[in-house]
Amino acid sequence: MTSVQKTILVVEDEPSIRETLQQILELDGYLVISAAHGKEALEKLQNGSRPNLILLDLMMPVMNGWEFMDHLKLDPALSKIPIVILSAAGSNQNKGHAVAVLRKPTDIDVLIQTIEQNC
Repeated sequence: MTSVQKTILVVEDEPSIRETLQQILELDGYLVISAAHGKEALEKLQNGSRPNLILLDLMMPVMNGWEFMDHLKLDPALSKIPIVILSAAGSNQNKGHAVAVLRKPTDIDVLIQTIEQNC
């Protein structure tokens, strides 16, 4: 359990995965904001949400993860937020400016450890 509550933005288009991630992270002491695609996540960030870390899927409708990361790079404040890619399409070749890439399905302990290391 984290000693100071930190916020994670989960960007995932699949509702069941998004909800499961939210439940797991909340049980571990994180506050979770969620978005169904990159555009929704970007709007939340532009409206003042400042998570400690973004957990990002790559393959999404409306705005995919690569497009989302491209938009973040343009904003100096947002570009500093660490990103962990969690995607079936994830690979180190597509890392962009993410701090880590985890492939779906991933081990929950590895996910939590990666978040703790980068939050």
